[in-house]
Amino acid sequence: MKKIYIGAFTMCTFLFASAQDVVWQKDIKSSTQDFLSQVTTTIDQQYLITGSAIQGGSLREPQATSKQNNGYDFHLVKLNQQGDQVWEKYFAGNNHDYLSSTVTTQDGGSLLGGTSYSGKSLDKKEDSKGGSDIWLIRINEFGDELWQKTLGTSADEEARAVIQTTDLGFFVAGNVQNSAKGYGSKDILIIKLDKNGKEISQLVLGGKGLDEVEKMIPTKDGGALLGIYSRSTTSGSKQTENFGEGDYWIIKLSKDGKVEWEKNYGGKGDDHLRTLGLTSNGYIIGGESRSERSGNKTVGIEEGTDVWLISLNERGDEEWQKSYNFKNRDVLMGMSAIHSADDKTKGILLGGYTQAEGRIEADDEKFWMLYLDQNGNEQWRKHVEGESRKREERLSDIKLNRDGSIILAGTSAEELGKENWKIVKLGDKQLDQLIEKQDIKIYPNPVSDYAYVEIGFDFQEADITLYDMGGRQLQSLKTKNKVTKINTQPLIQGAYLISIKTDTNKTASAKLIKK
Repeated sequence: MKKIYIGAFTMCTFLFASAQDVVWQKDIKSSTQDFLSQVTTTIDQQYLITGSAIQGGSLREPQATSKQNNGYDFHLVKLNQQGDQVWEKYFAGNNHDYLSSTVTTQDGGSLLGGTSYSGKSLDKKEDSKGGSDIWLIRINEFGDELWQKTLGTSADEEARAVIQTTDLGFFVAGNVQNSAKGYGSKDILIIKLDKNGKEISQLVLGGKGLDEVEKMIPTKDGGALLGIYSRSTTSGSKQTENFGEGDYWIIKLSKDGKVEWEKNYGGKGDDHLRTLGLTSNGYIIGGESRSERSGNKTVGIEEGTDVWLISLNERGDEEWQKSYNFKNRDVLMGMSAIHSADDKTKGILLGGYTQAEGRIEADDEKFWMLYLDQNGNEQWRKHVEGESRKREERLSDIKLNRDGSIILAGTSAEELGKENWKIVKLGDKQLDQLIEKQDIKIYPNPVSDYAYVEIGFDFQEADITLYDMGGRQLQSLKTKNKVTKINTQPLIQGAYLISIKTDTNKTASAKLIKK
């Protein structure tokens, strides 16, 4: 069975807006200003919520009283597909440590990237390099540390993004202030690491002004795409001219960390890049704009700050620009693209919030979603309150899952300084129809250690059985999850059969290859 794509969206927006249903909401409460940076979908389709918190000021019990330092620590909460907490972890030094980026690794764990003001203390195993440093921690799926690195110089470094590349190594992108190797007040620092955290190369990019990296995504050729908020004119390493107060600066890196091309987009006002997306033939660049038509910006603004998207092909050539408005200050925070089985982009899901500036509109300070077709044409929009709503709510991240469900993660507060984490899972009938699904999918395949079995049917409980090719049953387990991890380490090299049967009497099977 495969889902069939629905045709072009021709129905009215309000019909689509009614199609999202709240599956569950998880509120992680605090009495301090907790920062939520990201929601990451793990390889087994669970959810890792990451950010920074003060343990001593939390309404939760601290993980270990010996780790309390009254400063901000890395904070991680893993939720299963039903929204139940699987585990909660803190990583702490003796000063402030801010977790800014997380990436799921191909072995089922994660790499955490943040900014540390701590010396060697508590969980931090290496001395400070001076000022603030980049602190990386590699963890397994249970949140246990595998290794950690402190990267930096006597200048101030901060981590902003981490990705895993096709060679299983990593790119780390951050900012560095007043560096001896820099060009301006703040520059971009790119570090390439191997899979064990060994540093391979460093690169500093920037002009004479201020340049801040906001986002980085892996590219299909093993390289990376950088999205930068730039206030620099052509100078230093920057080869493109700014058009206004702040512009979008996009840099494509090769797999060995060298600049392949760069582009600059902006109008005469302030344009702030926030996020990037990968499409079938290129990239989507997104942020918010205060610029009218000017510079190389070909769309205007309606009111306040509008969402501004640019579509580029893989060579960096512009395909289209679009602008969207929710009134007041519209802030774009996340983006997900829907792809078909043959890697054609079918649509783009955006998430953000509108911050009140002056008068308060009815839907200000709420999470919003905007769904577009592959050419950037709006199909529907929706504000999301969830099961409860506070006065001030700021979306931090949005993820579209393979089953068509949506995870929104942000903060919710009656007053600034007392933010709770608010996680909402939505079901969406229209998006579900757009996503092709297999009855059973196994990955990685061939496998050496652990494989993941993904079930495409709707079910409450299913049986997964592993057979050898002679029909002998080797393993059997029950699951309530769409994706289930199985251990293939005891198996000898060869072919096996995995069979599933659900409580709705759906069955499917697929071959597993043990290498």
